[in-house]
Amino acid sequence: MEPTYKDEIFTKRVRAGKRTYFFDVKSTKSEKDFYITITESKRVVGDEEKYEKHKIFLYKEDFDKFSEALQETVTHVRGHLLAGVPVEAGVTEERVA
Repeated sequence: MEPTYKDEIFTKRVRAGKRTYFFDVKSTKSEKDFYITITESKRVVGDEEKYEKHKIFLYKEDFDKFSEALQETVTHVRGHLLAGVPVEAGVTEERVA
């Protein structure tokens, strides 16, 4: 019988050009807690079957710090580096809570 822990509780896929990002909420082995994985996936050049993946594990005690740092970074880039540059067509802006 296959273990049921780490089952995805929630998943959100974001396609972004040649990359796809996955935001997954998974349960711990004890099923009493949860965490988030953020995965970047892109095809390996020259091989339609292989994907290169990079994964970050984010635990609940770090959610606020991570969210604040991400929002601050995005705000800085938009305000200082992309000032006056139009947002890509089809891309919606969302605020990180």
